[in-house]
Amino acid sequence: MTDGKIRVLVAEDSAVTRMFLVHLLESDPQIRVIGAVGDGQAALDFVIKNKPDVVLMDIHMPRMDGFEATRRIMETQPLPIIICSASAKAKDVVITFQAMEAGAIACIEKPLGREHSDFEAIAAHLLETVKLMSEVKVVRRTVHSRPASLHSPHPTQAAQWQRTAAQIKLVGIGASTGGPPVLQTILAGLPKDFPAPVLVVQHIAHGFLAGMAEWLNQTTGLQIHLASYGTTPLPGHVYLAPDDFHMGIGAGGAIVLTREEPENHLRPAVSFLFRSLAEAYGPNALGVLLTGMGKDGAAELKLMREKGAITIAQDRESSVVHGMPGEAIALGGATQVLPADKIAAALVALVNHRNGISRN
Repeated sequence: MTDGKIRVLVAEDSAVTRMFLVHLLESDPQIRVIGAVGDGQAALDFVIKNKPDVVLMDIHMPRMDGFEATRRIMETQPLPIIICSASAKAKDVVITFQAMEAGAIACIEKPLGREHSDFEAIAAHLLETVKLMSEVKVVRRTVHSRPASLHSPHPTQAAQWQRTAAQIKLVGIGASTGGPPVLQTILAGLPKDFPAPVLVVQHIAHGFLAGMAEWLNQTTGLQIHLASYGTTPLPGHVYLAPDDFHMGIGAGGAIVLTREEPENHLRPAVSFLFRSLAEAYGPNALGVLLTGMGKDGAAELKLMREKGAITIAQDRESSVVHGMPGEAIALGGATQVLPADKIAAALVALVNHRNGISRN
């Protein structure tokens, strides 16, 4: 950013779309496009010679697709990569999440033209994401890091958890920017017989959830579902809040979906989920707030803690954006602050300890 502007490379195989994205990006005075290429190999070559601050990466491209280009860039010249995709087909979205597993830090919906009803909102989100992601510090990626080995709780942690004997009957997780790979790391670290259901609110571009569920089904040992109204959640199963619906838990233990007003300009909102867990389950719930911009879920994680629940916030060092968990920590809402690769082991130890389960 020698001239104070964020230097962006656009990798997009359609010449028309490429020009459109360049024009859109340069409409923001803080952004300068320093390159626009039509395939992943050209993106890799460009990055090696002219390191941009951010790469906006398509998935389907000739010579080398966006996944392979992301993998190679993150192994050799790591920098913030944003996947920009127009396809919501499950197969294509799975590739998007594979690219995130390889090191891409966000995925956003591609603006398809000013005539699109949601163009202004999608375009604004793209520009905001590029600016925010330009400040993210990324690390070199080689083999996908495995979750930490499952371990017994530290003696001081065990003493803290024993203060209440309440069983943990349900785990709620909230995430936004940078969340999918962290969520995958956590769920991959949980055993198939994890003795509590997991409800997840992940802020993601519209239409990406089905592909995300398929990716998680392929890469974790748990059964992943898009949540349905009235379903009674089962242990070892994960339920994702569907597009444009708040998700909560009813007094009878069944999943509730509603199109009530957005909270924090979001629907689904983590706030809605955590508040419902606090009210319906109190000390029998466990809340986890992961990486993401804004403050969605922060006050409600504190509410869960006040109701006797154990609450976990992701630490700054492992968060792509520390907005949501950072706000929760500042409010005093987190009983534990943990790096991403320690959360699965903590969940297993917590739930087994509280529920009186011993593992040899």
